[in-house]
Amino acid sequence: MTSHTRHWKEKQLAELKKLIDGSSVVAIASIENIPASLLQELRSKLADTAIIKVSKKKVIERALAESKFKGLGLEKYLRGQVALVTGNTDPFELYSLLKKNKINAYLKVGSVAEKDIVVPAGDTGLAPGPDLSVLKAANIPAVMKGNSIQVPKDTVVVHKGEQVTPEVAAALIKLDIKPAEIMLKIQAASDGHMLYDGSILNIDAEKFEQDLIACYRNAFNLAFNIEYFMPENIELFLQKAFTEAKALAVEAEFLNSVTLPEFIAKAQANANVLSSLVTFDEPKAKVKAEEQSESKKTEEQQKGEEGAPEAGEAKVKAEEQTAQQNN
Repeated sequence: MTSHTRHWKEKQLAELKKLIDGSSVVAIASIENIPASLLQELRSKLADTAIIKVSKKKVIERALAESKFKGLGLEKYLRGQVALVTGNTDPFELYSLLKKNKINAYLKVGSVAEKDIVVPAGDTGLAPGPDLSVLKAANIPAVMKGNSIQVPKDTVVVHKGEQVTPEVAAALIKLDIKPAEIMLKIQAASDGHMLYDGSILNIDAEKFEQDLIACYRNAFNLAFNIEYFMPENIELFLQKAFTEAKALAVEAEFLNSVTLPEFIAKAQANANVLSSLVTFDEPKAKVKAEEQSESKKTEEQQKGEEGAPEAGEAKVKAEEQTAQQNN
């Protein structure tokens, strides 16, 4: 080993050890079939949250052995072309981060399609000429229309599980369709305490959260229904007991500070019902009374007028009798 190589390895080792010891999570990721240009693009996209370091496997292995992650088994995953990925998160979030930052790329000849590859209908933007032959070679029903080549309908050029032919790869490049999604595939990750195989890190965080919420809700309902007391449901049990005790007291007409408003409200309701059943026509009754009073006054006046002459005659007779006696 030359002094230059030794110096480079020692420098790499020191940098990796410092990087590893300053991180919360360390992962080994495969970079198989990832071009250098795409790897650099990934580095740029993840610069604020994760660091990707490519080095010799022996240097990475030694750095792990001399760091706080030693003895966790990460070195067993240093197979093939790999990179060291570090960050200040946890293994699951790191995997999710890499998954969200996929890079779209052209399909390689001979690669196996992970899904149906569809060329959408519409204007391709390609001018009439040799490109028409390239598309037809990939069994794309392209036609010339005006000054461009158009695809009349959506066309599947590669079905899921099929290999990509040279004709299809060339046509997709012409159409600038990049159906391949490239991401760093984590082989294993560790948080300094446990080792996580990459196969268990690929979870849907949102679905997992919803599943946890559903589990909690079901457990809470079960505990309440079987009357299992715990801190989370004791308040609900107390509310239920209070409601049932109050209902029983009202039914038994037991008067206290809690039931009193119920009885007052009930009495008020009953009074309102009775009031609606009994009606008084006060204006008509008053008019009738006044009419009766006026009628009575009229009768008395008539009687007075009829009796007035008789009283005058009696007075005259009395005066005449008195005069005769005096004579």
